[in-house]
Amino acid sequence: MDTLLGDAAERLFAQTCTPALLRAAEQGHSIAAAWQACEDAGFADALVPEAQGGAGLDLADALPVVLAAGRHLCPYPIAHTVLARAWLARAGHAVPKGSIAIAAQGLSMQQDRMTGVNVPWVRVADYVLAQADGHVWLLPVAAGCVAPNGVHGSLDGEASWGLRAAVRVDGEAAGASRIANREHGDAPLDELAAIAYAGLMAGAMDRVLAMTLDYANQRTQFGKAIGRFQAVQQQISVMAEHVWAARMAAQLAFQGRGGQPQALMAALGKARTSQAAPLVADIAHAVHGAIGITAEFDLQCYTRRLRDWRLAGGSESYWHARIGAAALSSHHDALTYLRTELQGAAG
Repeated sequence: MDTLLGDAAERLFAQTCTPALLRAAEQGHSIAAAWQACEDAGFADALVPEAQGGAGLDLADALPVVLAAGRHLCPYPIAHTVLARAWLARAGHAVPKGSIAIAAQGLSMQQDRMTGVNVPWVRVADYVLAQADGHVWLLPVAAGCVAPNGVHGSLDGEASWGLRAAVRVDGEAAGASRIANREHGDAPLDELAAIAYAGLMAGAMDRVLAMTLDYANQRTQFGKAIGRFQAVQQQISVMAEHVWAARMAAQLAFQGRGGQPQALMAALGKARTSQAAPLVADIAHAVHGAIGITAEFDLQCYTRRLRDWRLAGGSESYWHARIGAAALSSHHDALTYLRTELQGAAG
């Protein structure tokens, strides 16, 4: 899975996307320089066809970039942007420059005004690719009204509302453009969001595991590293199982046809990574103890984001229900349905 593209993304994000930058983004400070470095590197156009100025890569080729973004908590929606630009290109729409957040749920259109109370990434994105009123819309964030949504935290004594927010855009009068009906044939936006979050969570959990291992080998108690105690080893073993299951689930999610995710693969990937996220976060904090929740320590940045991404785009319960409904409608037993779909994906 590791590729030259993934290695390049890892180096760039390590240099430009530090935990300090995430904290700055949460406080409302500009991260334009970090985003521009990513834009200049060409990652955002990885899946756009070559004829339209992109690299024309397959969906699976983008996974190492998304994993790296999760490992470094990139404070801008690079995973969403990669998928959204490819989706817009396939839909025959002009692909804008700038970052794009995908909001498959949570927005509504009333009297040519679109509103949402918990829109992902909207505090740092340039556009929102949203689904509302049976249509897909591309909304310029600068033309809308963005306000805190009440999800409150505190960093360095200042108010913080994360990267989500409420937003209001006055429809086409504010430069919003309607892309297509939901039935136009491309992958639904919720599947795009699902695989983006699956890859981000898998990358973040990989980093949380590494942080936990490092801490367990450095922190001493009763004269030896706590990582040598059997109880701690058992917890970290359980964590490692979930981390690697999440990594495999993300690989499944990024299997697609024609650059688009497959419904079952997207559902399985998001469900399994969402299922693992709170377990990994809980074990990490159990091993770290009280220091893990302090604002100065980076672990809480990761675990807060994992809990956010677990619910974003639908939790494991939502996607398990989607898988079950698809299996029931197939008129096969569940195992036959899953085997048939997985064999089709492998082919």
